[in-house]
Amino acid sequence: MKERQNSTILTIFLLIGITCIFPVLADTQTQTVTDMSGTEITVPTDIQRIVIACQGGVAQEIVIMGDPDTVVAISSMNLFPMFLKMFPNLKDLPNAGSFDDLNMETILKLKPDVVINSVTAPKGNAKIVENNLPVFQAYTGKASADTIYNEFRAFGKLLNNPEKAEELISYWDEKKKFINDRMKSVPENERKTVFYTSNKDLATDTNWGISFVTTSGGINVAKDLGDAKVNPEKLAEWDPDVLIIRGNTDGTYPSNDIVNNPQLSGLSAIKNGEVYNVPIGGFWWDRPSPESPLGFLWLAKTLYPETFEDVDMVSELKTFFKQFYRYDLTDEEANSILSVNQ
Repeated sequence: MKERQNSTILTIFLLIGITCIFPVLADTQTQTVTDMSGTEITVPTDIQRIVIACQGGVAQEIVIMGDPDTVVAISSMNLFPMFLKMFPNLKDLPNAGSFDDLNMETILKLKPDVVINSVTAPKGNAKIVENNLPVFQAYTGKASADTIYNEFRAFGKLLNNPEKAEELISYWDEKKKFINDRMKSVPENERKTVFYTSNKDLATDTNWGISFVTTSGGINVAKDLGDAKVNPEKLAEWDPDVLIIRGNTDGTYPSNDIVNNPQLSGLSAIKNGEVYNVPIGGFWWDRPSPESPLGFLWLAKTLYPETFEDVDMVSELKTFFKQFYRYDLTDEEANSILSVNQ
C-alpha cells in the first residue's frame, strides 16, 4: 500500500513538473520582433530558413549577424561581385523576386521562417502576410546614420546575435567620432561643398545623402531640396567644390556623362577634377548598410586628403572584412575596390 502511495505521489509530481515545463518550452520556441515599420512579428527563435526579397544591405546584415546558410532565396546580388566571392553559396540560390514584384509560388515552396522585405514595398508585404508568412520590413535606403542602429539591433534580435549588432554599432560610433574629432581642425569656412548624385540626370537623394556627406565632414548643397532631379542651372548656382557619384544599377558610373555634359562645363568641381565615383565593396558605400563607415572614411579622405592623410583605406577594408564578414581580404582585392577613380 505504501509503495502504491509513493508511486501515486511521484506520478503527481511528474505531471505537475511536465505541466510547468512545457509552457516554458513552448514560449521559447518563438519570439516577437519589431521591424522598421514598427510592426511586431512573431518568428521562430531559431530561424533556419530566410527569404531575402530586397537589397538595402539586408544580405550583409544577415551574414554578419547570422548564418549565410540559412538564406534559401535572395534577390539578385550580381551588382556586388565581391560579396558573392565571399559568400559563394548565395550565388545559385533561387530568386523569389523583390520588393512589390514577388514570386509567391516560389516563396511558399521554400517554406521560410521569415521573409525580409522593404518598408517601401507595401504591396509585396501584403502578399506575404496574406499567405500567413511573417515579413520583417527593413529600411532599405530610408535610414539615417543614426536610425540604422535600430535596424542593426532588430536584426541582432531576429538572428539571436545581439552582441554582434552592438559590436557593429560600436564600430560605427568609433569611425564617426574619429572623423568628427579630426574635422574640428577644419574651419567651417574651409569645409567642402558637395553635390551627391545617383545618375547622369543629376538625381539626388537627400535622405541618405545628407548622412553620407555630413558624417564625412562635407556640406551637402542639396540638403534642403528633398529627393529630386536638379537642373544644370541650379547646380551651377550652387557650384559645389566636389561632385560625388553613385554607381548605376548596371555596375557602371555616369561620371563621363556628367563631366562631358556641356551644360556643366563651368562647374568648379569639373574644372578642378574634383569628380569622384563611390567605391563598392560588399555593398554600395554611399547607401545605408553595415559597410557605410568605410564610405564615410573614404569620402572624408577624398574631401580632406591632408587632414586624413594617415588613414590607410586598404588596412581599413581588411580590418572590417575580417571582423564582420570573417573574410581575409587581400591587398589586391582591397585596391580593386578602391580603383574606381583610376
